[in-house]
Amino acid sequence: MNRPHIIRRHYFTRSLILLGFALYIGYLSRSDSLHYYIAPDMITWITYSTIPLTIMSLSLAYQALFHKEDKLCDCERPLSQSSFKNISMYGLFLFPLLLGILLPDQALGSMAAAKKGMTLGSPVLSSVQLSSMFKAPDKYNTEFAEIAKIIYQQQVIEVNPEVYSEIIGAIELFKDQFVGKEIKISGFVYEDHSLKQNHEFILGRFLVQCCTADANPFGVLITSNQSIASLQKDSWIEVQGVLRTEIRKGKEIIAISADQITQIPRPDTPYVYPNGDAIKGLYDAGYNIKSGTD
Repeated sequence: MNRPHIIRRHYFTRSLILLGFALYIGYLSRSDSLHYYIAPDMITWITYSTIPLTIMSLSLAYQALFHKEDKLCDCERPLSQSSFKNISMYGLFLFPLLLGILLPDQALGSMAAAKKGMTLGSPVLSSVQLSSMFKAPDKYNTEFAEIAKIIYQQQVIEVNPEVYSEIIGAIELFKDQFVGKEIKISGFVYEDHSLKQNHEFILGRFLVQCCTADANPFGVLITSNQSIASLQKDSWIEVQGVLRTEIRKGKEIIAISADQITQIPRPDTPYVYPNGDAIKGLYDAGYNIKSGTD
């Protein structure tokens, strides 16, 4: 049986840890930094989690400070008598909290992409012609085929962040049909030492499913006849050019011959996320969707 003062000490420690998480989440929410760590769909839930965390923290603090000894029934699993085990257990919670407090809130960049491994490509015609050109190879790629029909009709394919990975996926699936099409796309500069220095780089983005722990870096090969030595690693740019294909490491990939490269500010939301309804996303992004796709 644990002594009451030991139980109080553990209750108070747990109270401080829970309060620390509540305050840190509140800080991230107020500073608009939660999007660096989690997907937009999760932000509301994480923000409101501060309420139960605070309630639990206050409850534990009250028990630690004001409950009499006979109220501390010692009904829970006996606490470890080992200081090492207790420090290790609480350290599992304190370590990520300290990392969050001590490290700056910033988007993932080239360093994270290099560690995870950059992936190249995706993690006016009649409807009959479009359907024959963009026939889904299986039922799982039907939406990509529909996206391909829509974006093919655009004079310039603008890769909107709301449907970024879906557009790249559609182009990757039907790469031969898109050769010669003009495209405008934005992302961060990722330098790969296997590419031609000063003339080739990868335009990268991170695809986040739930949080940055599952972030997948992917990008498109950019080539330019002009020197790109002035481009800084991790700087954000917009590229307008022409789509083509290349064979790299025995694999056919999509590439862009850049006609224009413009430096842009880093977007407030630097990651891209899966879109559950990409067709609606194209409408919302203002794509000129013609009746020929009906």
